Amino acid sequence: MSATTSTLSARDLEFAARANASARTPVLFVHGLWLHASSWDRWVELFEQAGYAAHAPGWPGDGATVAETRAHPERLAGVGVEQVTEHHRELIRALHTAPVVVGHSFGGLVAQKLLGEGLARAAVAVDPAQMRGVLRLPLVQLWNALPVLGNPAQLGGTNFPSRERFARAFASAVPRAESDEIHERWTIPAPGRPLFEAAAANVLPGTPAAVRTGADRGPLLVVGGGQDRTVPAATTRAIARRYHDGSSITEYEEFADRGHSLVVDSGWREVADYALQWLAFVGQPAGAA
Repeated sequence: MSATTSTLSARDLEFAARANASARTPVLFVHGLWLHASSWDRWVELFEQAGYAAHAPGWPGDGATVAETRAHPERLAGVGVEQVTEHHRELIRALHTAPVVVGHSFGGLVAQKLLGEGLARAAVAVDPAQMRGVLRLPLVQLWNALPVLGNPAQLGGTNFPSRERFARAFASAVPRAESDEIHERWTIPAPGRPLFEAAAANVLPGTPAAVRTGADRGPLLVVGGGQDRTVPAATTRAIARRYHDGSSITEYEEFADRGHSLVVDSGWREVADYALQWLAFVGQPAGAA
């Protein structure tokens, strides 16, 4: 991406202007693969009601709606972790104060990267994608990624999960009818590149899946789902352990009966409320300092 080319949308710029005109702490919600930014709408509304200035920007290439994104999957082809991270860096540079960043799956990896770079005041990483230094790769995680990793053409392409694959891997802890509803409402095509980048994180020099875990940073909450089949709890725990040498606050919380869809399924409010309570506990209230 050229340094002079902005990826920010009119919505992003409108949010920055609104946040900068207030004394409220900004919160950015970062989605992962296969979910549109609108999947965060209930979280945005909840955090706004709690007094934060909340916003869920899309990835570079995302359409304004689910339908638009599905109609133009080619716009996401080849988008990787660094492009997504830089897009959010650009939005943060437009803000007058550092935001809280909440991310799910690959959005959780991005949230950790921004926190480690000193661009976020705190971060919540829910079921975050694998990063450099995490060697554990449960068989179920590898199996569910094989439809993408087993096809080299996906490195520069996009993929869209069928209802069956989505129910098996993503929304495995909710009834099939609920999984199908989530799929219909929020699922979009996703670039394959991030999965290859995560899979090669420990062998690829200069990998974009590296996180500065030892950096002087704000508080971090890592959330896992005990029934997650896309990023199993064993992987999420291993990610949290990567921060054991740091002096900054790191907390791990696991929802034992939840799968990878825990931020969008019928139990989303339990996770969101926990995140809000944790932010208050670690001194990140809705009023900006």
